[in-house]
Amino acid sequence: MRKKKIISALLVSAMVAGAGQAWAATVHYNDSSVTGNAQEWNSYVAGWNDLANDFTQVSLTPGCAATEVNFAWYNEGTEGSPIVYFGTDPQNMQAYNGTSNNVDSSLTGGKAYCYNYVTVTGLQENTTYYYAVSKSGVISPTETYRTGDFDSVNILYVGDPQVGASKGQPQGSETLAEGTGAANTAARNDGFAWDRTLDIALEQNPNLNFIISAGDQVNNTGNAKEEEYAAYLSASALKSLPAATTIGNHDSLNADYSYHFNNPNPTGLGMTQAGGDYYYGYGPGLFIVLNTNNYNAAEHEQTIAQAVAAYPNAQWRVVTIHQDIYGSGLDHSDTDGMILRTQLTPIFDKYDIDVVLQGHDHTYSRSKMLYGDQQAHSSYEFRLNEAGDDYDWDNAYNKETGEKISLYPDANDAAAVDAKNRFTADNNCYTIESAGQMTVTDPQGTLYMTANSASGSKYYELTAVQQDYIANRSQNWLPSYSVINMDSDDFSITTYQITDSGSVETIDSTFTIHKTTNR
Repeated sequence: MRKKKIISALLVSAMVAGAGQAWAATVHYNDSSVTGNAQEWNSYVAGWNDLANDFTQVSLTPGCAATEVNFAWYNEGTEGSPIVYFGTDPQNMQAYNGTSNNVDSSLTGGKAYCYNYVTVTGLQENTTYYYAVSKSGVISPTETYRTGDFDSVNILYVGDPQVGASKGQPQGSETLAEGTGAANTAARNDGFAWDRTLDIALEQNPNLNFIISAGDQVNNTGNAKEEEYAAYLSASALKSLPAATTIGNHDSLNADYSYHFNNPNPTGLGMTQAGGDYYYGYGPGLFIVLNTNNYNAAEHEQTIAQAVAAYPNAQWRVVTIHQDIYGSGLDHSDTDGMILRTQLTPIFDKYDIDVVLQGHDHTYSRSKMLYGDQQAHSSYEFRLNEAGDDYDWDNAYNKETGEKISLYPDANDAAAVDAKNRFTADNNCYTIESAGQMTVTDPQGTLYMTANSASGSKYYELTAVQQDYIANRSQNWLPSYSVINMDSDDFSITTYQITDSGSVETIDSTFTIHKTTNR
């Protein structure tokens, strides 16, 4: 993408100019050799070779309801024995069986693996459990999993860990390399930083029920990236917290995402190579996760309709997407980020969606309460590049007419500039209901949040002018996360950043949606 090339050039110039200037590269990613505890960082580096080659990390995801939790992991070989041992007594755990299938060996260096799915049911709230899994006939060490309250739910919301994205930037005395396997030192850096963020967030918020990630768990688009998944999944907090992940554009073009995450209620809609849409209920909330790398909005509407029919009485309806259709970052929000805005806004209105959680822009923003303008608009999409290994980020396409729209037109090409201007104007498809209040009661419309990078692997600038639909935004070049508190009356969200020293700071006041009636 042209804008990305410009930013890269600026970063290279800054590195040459020296670290003391405002655009120094070290300002724009997490340098784990500086931000991490020296002993912990050195230990992580020492263990990196083994970790990068261990593709058998266990992932936990929410089940269909709060009383369930899903497991997924790899075994070596093609014969899976999917068993999870689970219970309140670590000496007397019940065996739960599941399903197994083969991993595409082109993603694992030709070595044979199978992936395993198991669902554990019958969980009680506020209860401590223990679990272990069978890996190639060997029982793993026992881990602890504690459920929280099922009526008052606490959720950690994060954006774009994108493990492996900090490639090419200096760290201490070395330059990070993309590489593969253990040679991917960018993944080593970002895996450590991701683990650090989750540890700090969990220490500050010990009663979390689960995590929502708005996508781009890993970085290496369209290629084998098992060392990036190994680093992502090895975070110690993920042994005790299920994570509801979203398919980002960097996750989308391989099947490995679908192997690693046993998502509940998969619909078979909104599919790319990584998988598709899914949904689940948890306490007072219905959570719907859409793979917006697929631009078929009609299929996403089918998913929402299925989810609402399955959980009609959920007080809150929360959608997670990767692309931020209402964001404020320079790299995406006014180009590819808003590509589905004209299509999804009226669907979210139709199904009374309360909150949309987004990523993609590597900046933080909180919208005003928004709803559609009830006017007719065109529909747009992205297509793959000629090689088929990434999306063509330079051009949008009008789905009705087939018109190709350059998102970065040459200033001297009047027709291309006009097409881009018409595209931008057509995407002004929203109405602002409210602004300024930090608590809104029974509002019309939807709240749109955009999360900055939780690992700090990559950041973008904010747009030069804050959009009228944005209530607050931030870019302080620090890893951040949000905490959602949800019960039958209130949905509240507060956002924090982590300084280099590890202290936690609030970057936005708590925003609350209050409801006086049940759905």
